[in-house]
Amino acid sequence: MELKQLEYFMAVCRELHFTRAAEKLGIAQPSLSQQIRLLEHEIGVPLFDRIGKKTVITEAGRTLLHHSYNVFHELSQARAAINELQGLKRGTLKIGALLTVVNYLLPPTVIAFHRSYPNVELSVLGLRTGDIYDGLLQNELDLGIVYLPMEHEDLETIPLYKENLALAAPLDHPLAKEPFVTLDVLKETPSVLLPGTYFLRQLVNEQCGTLGFTPQPVMEMTTMESIINMVGKGVGVTLLPRAYLNYIEDKRIRTVSLQNPMLTTQIGLVYRKNKYLCAASRVFMEQLIATVKKQNGD
Repeated sequence: MELKQLEYFMAVCRELHFTRAAEKLGIAQPSLSQQIRLLEHEIGVPLFDRIGKKTVITEAGRTLLHHSYNVFHELSQARAAINELQGLKRGTLKIGALLTVVNYLLPPTVIAFHRSYPNVELSVLGLRTGDIYDGLLQNELDLGIVYLPMEHEDLETIPLYKENLALAAPLDHPLAKEPFVTLDVLKETPSVLLPGTYFLRQLVNEQCGTLGFTPQPVMEMTTMESIINMVGKGVGVTLLPRAYLNYIEDKRIRTVSLQNPMLTTQIGLVYRKNKYLCAASRVFMEQLIATVKKQNGD
């Protein structure tokens, strides 16, 4: 069994389509199929079921996929440890962060980190909570900044801070003149919200459910920038983290406090328990915690 074969196998698992997987890998589809057949011969059982045009992972395939992630995880740990022995002359640090915090929380930490480790290639990706979760477990990310709780036996979390959601309304909207609003304004007021697959929307839906209704936005959009743009154009109101709304300082909208109930989220760091935390990872985490304390006046 060769590492290249495992890499090919994992690509097919991701795509569940041999032609697409071959394109992603930059090889011919017949070559990929041949390598998977050789791997199946080595294992002694089929790794995929071909049902018509569909490719489905078998139980044996799922077992091998789990261990394949661990194999590549151990290799990445070896590289990290060796890089540290070499004084971090090279290396990478990949961080997945919530879209809400990429702009207003991370810049000070990213700048300080780059000064400390100028030769380390730092990648900061703005992602959804679910994508960060998958990226950590599949060893595609070193650290995550997510909404807590995030629970998995292989993951460790560190709470950073709590943030409240607030209402953003167009300046000429009647609600913009209120000192505060309650969640039931979403019953009658046109709104623009994130889709239901997003953590913040799920939180809003859950709290609205306790009040006996389900929000019916006139529009759903996947980025906060696009939502704010729609609010600024008078399409409707929205609920977003107050820290984000304060950061963007959009002159077209007014931020109004949300009460009874207040909606609060917990932001935290997450990483794999068994992941080798090199000096770069530790420094980034320490600098991020220091940034949070400074911003919160601690």
